[in-house]
Amino acid sequence: MAFRTNFVTSIVASTLLAGTAAAENHAEMTAETVVASVNGSDITLGQLVMLRSQLPPQYQQLPDDVVFNGLVEQLVNQQLLADTLEEEPLRVEIALANERRSLRAGEVVNDLALQPISEEALQAAYDARFEGVVPEAEFNASHILVETEEEAIAIIEMLDDGADFAETAQEKSTGPSGPSGGELGWFGPGMMVPEFEAAVVELEAGAVSAPVQTQFGWHVVKLNETRTAPLPTLDDLREELATGIQQEELNALLETLAADADVTLPDQETFDFTLIQNLDLLDK
Repeated sequence: MAFRTNFVTSIVASTLLAGTAAAENHAEMTAETVVASVNGSDITLGQLVMLRSQLPPQYQQLPDDVVFNGLVEQLVNQQLLADTLEEEPLRVEIALANERRSLRAGEVVNDLALQPISEEALQAAYDARFEGVVPEAEFNASHILVETEEEAIAIIEMLDDGADFAETAQEKSTGPSGPSGGELGWFGPGMMVPEFEAAVVELEAGAVSAPVQTQFGWHVVKLNETRTAPLPTLDDLREELATGIQQEELNALLETLAADADVTLPDQETFDFTLIQNLDLLDK
């Protein structure tokens, strides 16, 4: 959209500003208020409001007077061009029909989305989501990574003799966690390679594993602590649950409407689906 000043825009804007300056009560302005006209075709305040609401973010930040003049110019120019069209193509009629259908359906969906959702409905959706769900265990472990099994066995012997695990990891581990004492932090199922996870699951807190081989080398693993991962609360999922409830209500409404409607669908076996690519149909 070009925000430039031309003769037509200047006349239109000047006329409008003069009219609004004389008006003492702007509350009388409505969506039907005519702000400009081109060859008898009216441009209304409502049309400007709607067009502004659809502007890209960079234009939304401009001063209202700049946006106003730009929008008036755009609509005036569009009307000037539209008036030269002697015969309206079929594709325009089809596009308008699609747009009107979409906008009308959107209004129904919006009305549905604005309906309040009770706490009881949210609680029921939350309970259904987690019915039978067992909270997963999470593990806090440390490890020492070396290249060979022999090295891993030697490290286990050092630990059995009283060596400190973190200090040994800092000295011996070739993994990136070595400088931090081999600490891996908390992790849940599926976050580690299978061989490593299997070894961790078998350990008691404070215990050290036998050598564990993975694609990275040989590990000596110490399980520091386990905990049960807390389930998300209803408040954590409130927006997601509300969206799900609204979608279910919309699906139910569509099923009811379809059951009561006279709907005819194309024959799936005989219809030529490639026709939806034939743009030539829109020129007829």
